[in-house]
Formats: sequence, structure tokens, C-alpha cells
Amino acid sequence: MRAELKLSSLAILVTAFIGGVNCTAQAATDPAILEQAIARQEAQLQELKQQLSELAAQQKQQQVQQADYQTKTNTAVDSVETAADKLSKFSFQSYGTAVYTSDEYFDNVQDTTPERRNRFDLERVVTEFGYQFTDAWSMEVEIEYEHGGTGVALEYDGFDEFGEFETEVEAGGEVMIEKAELRYRPSKAFGIKFGNIHVPIGLTSMLHKPNQYLTVMRHRSEAAMIPAVWNENGIGIYGEMADFHYQAQIISGLNSEYFRTYDWAASGHQKRFEHVNGDDLAFAGRLDYGNFKKGSAVGVAYYYGNTSGNRHKSNKINVDGTVSIVSVAAAYVEGPWILRGQYLYGTLSDSDAITQANKTTPGLRPGNFAQLGSQSQAFFVEAGIDLNHFTSLPLTVFANIDYSNPLMEVETGTATKRFENTWTSVGINYFPIPQIVIKAEAGLQQVAVASIPDTNFFALGVGYQFSL
Repeated sequence: MRAELKLSSLAILVTAFIGGVNCTAQAATDPAILEQAIARQEAQLQELKQQLSELAAQQKQQQVQQADYQTKTNTAVDSVETAADKLSKFSFQSYGTAVYTSDEYFDNVQDTTPERRNRFDLERVVTEFGYQFTDAWSMEVEIEYEHGGTGVALEYDGFDEFGEFETEVEAGGEVMIEKAELRYRPSKAFGIKFGNIHVPIGLTSMLHKPNQYLTVMRHRSEAAMIPAVWNENGIGIYGEMADFHYQAQIISGLNSEYFRTYDWAASGHQKRFEHVNGDDLAFAGRLDYGNFKKGSAVGVAYYYGNTSGNRHKSNKINVDGTVSIVSVAAAYVEGPWILRGQYLYGTLSDSDAITQANKTTPGLRPGNFAQLGSQSQAFFVEAGIDLNHFTSLPLTVFANIDYSNPLMEVETGTATKRFENTWTSVGINYFPIPQIVIKAEAGLQQVAVASIPDTNFFALGVGYQFSL
């Protein structure tokens, strides 16, 4: 169009020049010819104006289209940048373990002849979702699928007299929220979190991924005294100053209706109920020097809370049932050397009254309760050598000892030694890649009763962990 317009313009100029010459030559003798020439030039100028007007309109339309295209491009870029920005604030992590165990079991506390059982267990698969709303506000949700999860199925039984639909449990595991917390942390020195939060009593609450402990399964000693990866509803403050890390929490307390001889207060965790009773709250605090998740550290923790107010049958007891727990832990991880240990000591007030109340509460099983310990203790020590520092083999060899005595003392009478257990073992951790660990462990379990023989156990496990 522009080329055609230029040619038209040139033609007009040439015509005008020729016409001008002719007009000059003939104007004096023929005014009619001059008038015709002027008319032709005016017509050509009018045509040129029309073409210029059309060209201007086309240019304006092109500018509008270009601006619209630029706006759409900017919008698309902004949308991509917004999506990328949101995605960068989202985090996902997962870890899991599967184990094979060969253990010798006793059918009951009176049995002195063990029976060996070989078992497979998809121990757990955990997914963790996080989102960073702003520099200060964030959230995290952790969902755990234990022992293959749980589920029910509706089936039709045609062999019943009239035919019957039956609902059957397909898997006996659990699906649980292990953490669901909101966090506000304006600085490293101070933060606040609330929701369903981890209780910082026991190293398992911090070191629960398969590459964070050496044994095939998490430490038996801790599980025989307090809830493993203990989580409660509540609010807490936390922070880091220099190499010190602190936590202080007000959380939902335990329920003494489910305290048991063999695991002391561990079964009192209210995870099994639809609603968590909060008539008795508890305090939990921790102070660490160093970082257990990253390597070397030492730390102390303390828990204190009443438990009777959270009983569903509160009329069965009128005492506090106070649980107090002290934890001391240390870790040395330097070069090829790995050394970790923990000691737990706990007291339970009114243990005789709780024992008697549990015996007479309908619906609790077993009906004949053994006595609860007024004092309990447990410890573990694990030591390993990472051979990858000396060879190209990504292998860690370790030795471990776990000890638990949930009946360290009782209020009246003599505490039985049947539940005092010691586990000693040796094993290996093999890392084919950093995100995967294959473990093997063999050991001996000893009960502090002379008539009960020592038993042997063997375990194989595989675990993974990754983060996006």
C-alpha cells in the first residue's frame, strides 16, 4: 500500500510538472485547457488525500493492535510470573519406610516360651505440604499413612440365608494428621506457631526420618514411655539465638484412661478420639545448644500436665494424675563419627488411684489392669561409623542399646520386672543414593526376669526421603 501510494504521489508530481509546462505554453492562448489541468490536479490531490487518510487509519489500527498484543503479552508474562512466584512459595516433602522383622514373641506376661514370627510391614508413608504466604507467615501440614493405611469395603455375602451386604475393614492401619500448624516468624530470634504441633519431648519428634536414626525402626525405649513423634493441639513460641534453640508450648494434655503398664503414658495420647479433651492443659519446653537435625547438639526438655480432667469418665477419679517428664539428650556427628543418646525420666502422681479407676471403667480393655508406674525411665545410645569417609562404599555400621522400665517405681507394693526390657543390636545402613537407605539390624532382647529367656530379633528395612 505504501509503495502504491508513493507511485501515485510521483505520478501526480510528474503530471503536475508536465501539466504545468503545458499550461505555461498554452495558458495564454487556451484558458479552457488550463482550467482542465487545474481540475485534474485537484482531483489527483483529492485522491492523494484519500489515500493518506486511509494510510493514517491503517497505521492507527496497527498501533491499536500492537498495543493490544503488548497488553496481552504483558498479562501472560505477569500470569506466568505470578504462577511461578506462587509455586516457589509451595514446598512438598515425603518420607517412608517398609520393614521385615523376625522376632520372638511371648503370648502373654505369664508365658515363658517365645514364639518366632516373621512379618512384613509398610511401616509408614508421610507427606508434608508447606506454603510461605509472606516472609513472616507460613503453614505446614503433615499426613502419615501407617501400616498400609486404613479402609472399608462393602461386600455382598450370598451364602447368608437371605443374602446380606457386609462392611469389612480392608486395612488395619491409620491415616493421621501428624502436624497442621500456622507459623508467624518475623525474625530468627522469635516465632509463634499454633494448631496441631510437634511436642519437643524426645528425640523422635525431631529425628523421625529414616536417614536421621541408625536402627531399622525408631527407638523402642522412647515408644515404651511417651508417644512417638508426639503431637498435640496448642500454641508455642520458638526461636534461635546464636547456637541456642528454644521452644515453649501450652498444649492439650494426656488422658489417663488409656495409660498402660507396658508403655506408661504413651497410650494416653488422645489421637484415637474425634474430639480432644482440653480440660487439662500441659506445658512443654525445650532448650538445645546446637542442632540435632544438622549434627552435634546437647539439649534438655521438660513436660508437665495433669491428666484426670481429660478422662471421659471423669466421675471415676478426683485426683490430678500429674505427669512430669525430663529429657536429656546429646549428639556428636563429626566426620565419620555418629554418636547419639537420650535419657528420659518421668513421674506420675496418684498412679494407684488411676489404676483402680481404670479397672472399674466399663468398656476399657483389658478389664484386669496391671499397676501403673509412679516413676518411669528409658534411654538409648547409638554409635556409628560412616565408612564412606575411608572408602567409596556409602555404608555406615552401628551398634545400639535401648532400655525401658515403665515400672521403675510404684506407689504401693513391689514393681514387677516383667516390663523392664533391654535391646542391644548391631547393623548397617547402606545409601545407594543419598535419598534412599537400606538397613539391616540383628540383636538381643532381655527381660529383667530370670525365668524369661533372652530372645533374638532381626530386621530389614528400606526408607526414602526427598523434598521439592
